[in-house]
Amino acid sequence: MRLLKQHYAELVTRALAEDLGRGPDWTTHCILPEAQSARAQLIAREEGRIAGVEVAVEAFRQLDPACVARVGVGDGCDAPAGAVVLEVEGQARALLTAERTALNFLGRMSGVATATRAMVRAVEGTPTRIVDTRKTTPGLRVLEKYAVRCGGGFNHRFGLDDAVLIKDNHRALAGGVRPAVERVRERVGHTIKVEVEVDTLEELAVALELGVDAVLLDNMAPPVLRQAVALVGGRALTEASGGLRLETVRAVAECGVDLVSAGALTHSARCLDVSLDVVVAALV
Repeated sequence: MRLLKQHYAELVTRALAEDLGRGPDWTTHCILPEAQSARAQLIAREEGRIAGVEVAVEAFRQLDPACVARVGVGDGCDAPAGAVVLEVEGQARALLTAERTALNFLGRMSGVATATRAMVRAVEGTPTRIVDTRKTTPGLRVLEKYAVRCGGGFNHRFGLDDAVLIKDNHRALAGGVRPAVERVRERVGHTIKVEVEVDTLEELAVALELGVDAVLLDNMAPPVLRQAVALVGGRALTEASGGLRLETVRAVAECGVDLVSAGALTHSARCLDVSLDVVVAALV
């Protein structure tokens, strides 16, 4: 996945506006003359996987289009504690006013990437892929899903229009797996994949009989999960989900599932500690 400016420019604009309010940044505006320039470094205070460097740069460039940015650690790379992730040179006012917005994006996205990297490493040696969910921060889904990719994970659907995923509430209102799948098959085209969430081996057997493309094996303990994978026998993609944590994901992957989806990658990731330090300031 490649992050394009159109994915984040408006988000950065809104974030800066939220921070500035009616403006200006009174502290910076009163202390620093307009002509003063500075050079600053964004430093990783702890080890982690980096994501969101260009988003951080965008925050500075929206306030100072002429600023110069030098990337020390790029997206998808690991930064040791103390590493200079990014160096920015430009108007001192712009650097300090954009500081928090840039760090918020960089820290949040790098936190997601770091959490994903840990879970990906936990299942190394198995064929299982780690995927995200739609449990993302409202408005930031594309950035957080990009961060998952930077951490070595893969993306589940981006939105409700990507594919059919029949979950427990759909089944309940439709009257079961069979009527839910049959209604979907009557209405969607052949290019739309159909996945069904199942809680029991009996529901799984019905889903397989109906020829679904994928099954979401929800909250199944490893012994049951192994039975489910054996029952599928390669006829559909298998996805395990439900309260998965770093400590438990290996045991789930070893059951032979194709995918493990974890909402914790985005909804519970801790921000990576990144700070901005001014290293050169020139009074004019």
